[in-house]
Amino acid sequence: MHQTFTVKAEARDKVGKGAARYLRRNNMIPAVIYGGKEEPLPIALPYKETFLALHAGGFMTSIATIELDGKEIKVLPKDYQLEPIRDFLMHVDFLRVSESTRVTVEIPVHFENEEKSPGLKRGGTLNVVRHEVEVHAPAGSIPEFFAVDLSGLEINDSVHASALTLPKGVDLTITDRDFTIATIATPAALRSEGDEEEETEVTEQKAQTVEGETEAGEE
Repeated sequence: MHQTFTVKAEARDKVGKGAARYLRRNNMIPAVIYGGKEEPLPIALPYKETFLALHAGGFMTSIATIELDGKEIKVLPKDYQLEPIRDFLMHVDFLRVSESTRVTVEIPVHFENEEKSPGLKRGGTLNVVRHEVEVHAPAGSIPEFFAVDLSGLEINDSVHASALTLPKGVDLTITDRDFTIATIATPAALRSEGDEEEETEVTEQKAQTVEGETEAGEE
């Protein structure tokens, strides 16, 4: 299941770049809560607690409780902005939710039992096509991650969406195909050997053709 965290917030009376810079200088982060058929609510969050929650993992799939003026507001992080040079957290957007609110989120994929894959043991490479899978889910039942078992997979085997175990009420957003999540790719050494053998075979065939044409010309 998804993680949760709680953070105390302050209401923001002023918005704009100047007000945002003032907050950051005072170790606060500007944020906004929207959705739930209510007006957007500008707030300010303590930098340290929010930054730690962001880097604890699963931030974008975690239900947060915002404590504001004695009230608790359940929210889901929807977006955040980082200062590109210093990796400084600049702003966070939250969506107001209830336990039953259905949301669209991207769930990370974790791969397990790599040591039990014959294909990987033979030198194959795990080629991850999708590190995350998008789903529709109730806000109170967002999976923390999807576990993919690699046991028994050989070279050229693939893992598809149908291999995922979806909790009750959770649906994939892509429903028109059984899309690929990962494959066990052929080792580079084997690909090189195969290419060399193919090239040798083509060369031999060409040589035989030229030899045959030469003999036919002499006749």
